[in-house]
Amino acid sequence: MPGFIQIAYYYFFSKQILRSVIYGVQPRNRLDLYLPKDTTQPKPVVAFVTGGAWIIGYKAWGSLLGQQLSERDVMVACIDYRNFPQGNICDMVKDASEGISFICNNISQYGGDPNRIYLMGQSAGAHIAACALLEQAIKESGEGESTTWSVSQIKAYFGLSGGYNLLNLVDHFNSRGLYRSLFLSIMDGEQSLRRFSPEVIVQDPKYRSAVSLLPPIILFHGSADYSIPSDASKSFAETLQALGVKAESVLYEGKTHTDIFLQDPMRGGKDEMFEDIVTRIHADDPEALAKDLVAPPRRRLVPEFMLKLARAVSPF
Repeated sequence: MPGFIQIAYYYFFSKQILRSVIYGVQPRNRLDLYLPKDTTQPKPVVAFVTGGAWIIGYKAWGSLLGQQLSERDVMVACIDYRNFPQGNICDMVKDASEGISFICNNISQYGGDPNRIYLMGQSAGAHIAACALLEQAIKESGEGESTTWSVSQIKAYFGLSGGYNLLNLVDHFNSRGLYRSLFLSIMDGEQSLRRFSPEVIVQDPKYRSAVSLLPPIILFHGSADYSIPSDASKSFAETLQALGVKAESVLYEGKTHTDIFLQDPMRGGKDEMFEDIVTRIHADDPEALAKDLVAPPRRRLVPEFMLKLARAVSPF
């Protein structure tokens, strides 16, 4: 059975997935939960915000990641959110924050460990998740702000192939086909680019106390990414480090925007980024680390020639 059909079949028919759990009042306020088979003890949780250029994001895009992490005893919650033109960046960040809140406050009911929640986003989802995290930190550092979840509940943030300074990216996106006029509409106008650029916001002295609340931040990126250049992750990590945040960027030589999230996981065998993420999640769990060492290699889902073709024709 072709790989993409296998993934779709798993998504729609697996008993290990709770699909479209409601977390808010908006039509897209749904999330999918990928449950490990072993339920004898609470599991670490990844709250995942999918990518899609702020236009075509959908929770099912995290199906392969959810399946593979759940096989390593990690619960995954893929958060859906309003896309443009259904909403703009303000709505997307609000939805993501509500989804994170639901996970923080309810995940124990599904067998997740509320003390081991990791926030992760990919591409546009990495940007949205970073904005939600920073916005929450700013609320917590202010006076009298009402909050439903806390930055302290997030053990670490993992950003995959994300962009964190829109002022530096708007022209690049325009050259790649995400035209400036459309992008500015998504971002609620040019005046909002600074507000939704985490790398810029953290450097503002008035947010210094908020920055001090941030969890460890690890940014993963392919060095051959032409959709969002890897310098985006490197620069943000260096900025955070200079401000005293525990942050690092991890670059994968020769990997493109889709290699580390799609082609490599479908290739089977050893997936460097996947193993890096799992190792960090299981860092304080010797038993889980021991299991990881003897985990069987993942099987190939797609022939190599198809992966190379997909890489060649992908607009990302």
